[in-house]
Amino acid sequence: MPDDYNTDGIDRRKILKGAAAAGLVGIAGCSGDGGDGSDGSDGSDGDDGSDGSDGSDGGGTESRLSWHAGGTGGTYFPLSNEIKTIVEANTDFSLNVQSTGASVENVGSLADGSADFALIQNDIASFAKNGTGIDAFQDNAIENLQGVATLYPETITLVTLAENDISSVGDLSGATINTGDLGSGTQVNAVQILESIGVTDYNEQNAGFSQASEQLANGDIDAAFVVGGWPVGAIEDLANTNDIEIVPISGENREAVKEDASWFANDTIPGGTYSGVEEDIETVAVQAMIATNAGVPADTVETVTAAIFDNLDELTIKTDFITVDSAQDGMSIELHEGAASYFDA
Repeated sequence: MPDDYNTDGIDRRKILKGAAAAGLVGIAGCSGDGGDGSDGSDGSDGDDGSDGSDGSDGGGTESRLSWHAGGTGGTYFPLSNEIKTIVEANTDFSLNVQSTGASVENVGSLADGSADFALIQNDIASFAKNGTGIDAFQDNAIENLQGVATLYPETITLVTLAENDISSVGDLSGATINTGDLGSGTQVNAVQILESIGVTDYNEQNAGFSQASEQLANGDIDAAFVVGGWPVGAIEDLANTNDIEIVPISGENREAVKEDASWFANDTIPGGTYSGVEEDIETVAVQAMIATNAGVPADTVETVTAAIFDNLDELTIKTDFITVDSAQDGMSIELHEGAASYFDA
């Protein structure tokens, strides 16, 4: 991206690099020396150790696993809590699910060992593993990052209020846009899409899905990018109280996006997914996946993987997409040996 990517001269890739830096502090050695709190472990989301993760449950530390999700208004967080229920019901492990800034931050937590498992996007996984794509990972490959399973398409949803008169991505020139949490996979995708389509003169805001919905409702922003499997709870809530419009990424715009970034695939948000949006909306998507690090024992990864995929009927989220047969579709990094043992069995 050029240094003049926005009108105030701020290089957005440098913003991404800075935002991810806290989560990536321990990457150089990947020695598992612990996180710095930027992964959400400060308890601000309620995961302050009151579930016994501080040792108060008296159990061995080897039975407690840290699972980093995403913002509470997206799909990662509620899905992770359903996985927590399944794993704890079918194994001797307990999962501490934490709300985080999602993909980029989660990679840092996996790299330094403060997370055992995390949900991330397959494009961010590829960037991290190969030391490319965004400045946070440029020439700084996360060698211990390994895959477990892919889950479902993460739809890129560009949402606005009907009153804002925004019907195409090109209409965002001069707009105030929430591109997602600073350093998140959502922000990476949003900036890439805007760049591909040639939208450069905009005011960028950074917040999670729930706050972005509030910003739209209050008129503080004109549009927001949300990345997650539909329906996204924050958008559902917004649509129940406001007339919304989902802006398509279609036609020449979609082709331009896919040409610049091969990890995007065609996707469609079915009409009726959100109140007041009756037509199918064409867009693009990446893939959500479970990742881990090479330091997690093979039997632990195999046990957790088996618990999830042997009990998929207990999930209520994204059930049309999460299957054993599709669990390696779009896998963009090396598979952990524990996961390989399960899927190869």
